[in-house]
Amino acid sequence: MAKIKYQIPVKCGTRLELLVETLGASGDGIAHHEGYTLFVPEGLPGDRVYAEVNKTTTRWGSVRTIERLSNSPDRITSPCEVFPKCGGCQLLWLNYDKQIEYKKETLSENLKRIGKFESHPEITVIPSDKIFGYRNKGIFPVQQRKEYLNIGFYEKESHFVIDSTLCDVMVEPINAIKESLRKRIFQFIVTIYNEKKKRGFLKHIVIRRSPATGETLLGFVTTPGNFPLGFIEKLTEGEFVEKFNIKGIVQNINDKPGNAIFGSKFKTLWGQEYLNDRLGDLQFHLSLGSFAQINSSLTLKLYQLIEKWVAGQGLVVDAYCGSGGISLWLAQSGRRVIGIDESNDSINDARKNAELNKLDSCEFWQGSVESYMESFKKLKDLQTLIIDPPRKGCSPEFIAAIEENAPAQIIYVSCNPSTLARDLNLLSSYRIEEIALADMFPHTRHIETAVRLQRISE
Repeated sequence: MAKIKYQIPVKCGTRLELLVETLGASGDGIAHHEGYTLFVPEGLPGDRVYAEVNKTTTRWGSVRTIERLSNSPDRITSPCEVFPKCGGCQLLWLNYDKQIEYKKETLSENLKRIGKFESHPEITVIPSDKIFGYRNKGIFPVQQRKEYLNIGFYEKESHFVIDSTLCDVMVEPINAIKESLRKRIFQFIVTIYNEKKKRGFLKHIVIRRSPATGETLLGFVTTPGNFPLGFIEKLTEGEFVEKFNIKGIVQNINDKPGNAIFGSKFKTLWGQEYLNDRLGDLQFHLSLGSFAQINSSLTLKLYQLIEKWVAGQGLVVDAYCGSGGISLWLAQSGRRVIGIDESNDSINDARKNAELNKLDSCEFWQGSVESYMESFKKLKDLQTLIIDPPRKGCSPEFIAAIEENAPAQIIYVSCNPSTLARDLNLLSSYRIEEIALADMFPHTRHIETAVRLQRISE
């Protein structure tokens, strides 16, 4: 019997009225027409829109909203002048309680659909203390547009920079520093990198600020070469440095095309190569390229939760440790902690931070976690393994090594619910005990999760 071909109920150009039912993982609204899924950019659950279909596939389509006929009861007015053109935030017009609800539902859906968990423990939410002015690091791409300089964030799904003078999620005075730099870049005619022509000098401005100490580290990502004569000297004359408490200016050289922001070479142009930061009783030196969480107050709460979960004084291995934040936090109570990270800059910072805080129960290994798999087998006293991987999650080889070594407990910290769910499914020797959603990134679709797993007794 011939298989009946599915007929898509719409085609490009079809106009119809839709009710947005939910939000997808991208932050776009989702509606249905005769059972067919349609994505509604800028739509919120409860919005009723008149829209035109602009793309179809066998499984889903997308629309362009012509008119919003009625608003979702959860829609609020965005305070940002460039939202939603700017791709930095996706949820600025959704009230904060509903943002949390959406993130919980997204996490749960991933655990069920990708992780194949029919049920899971209740998700505990740790909301952000601040929903604006929380981000302590800004990385701003720079583009030349005729006689104007665009400094801001990329437009959604493009490399066109949306210019912005004020980003509400940044810790002050990051915005003011960025605008001061705009004037100096114009004044000294610094050439801007052109991605299409693959020529030019300045690619990104990086501003790292410590809310605890008030110190600032300034960075420029460039192609090989030097700034115009007098640029750095003028920048470091009195007022600018003093007003914003600039402790160092660092150049990162990235001569490769692609999406990677940093290259491998860092050069200190003025002052020191790091800023001083503080979290609780811990002091940190943070260099330009080392990893640290961008929401300081929520990071403190996350570390406190992890400390609560790590029972006893057994050995802790902190995989993907970055600049050593979790490792050092746990070492304060005398625990022996081994931190591992592939980034040489992060490990150097972690070692310096251990010395700075006089914590000799910490040691840090530089290299990929996969390169230390044989070493894991020799750690017979390993009690807790902490995993905090990049968005791509863990490699199958690392998951297999975990299963073979089988520490009593795993704490998995993730910034990507889909790869988290995938990896949890592969850790078949473990049972999920607790789940916490730490809202590290208000107004964005990004989800930070911590999961505590216990080894299943044979």
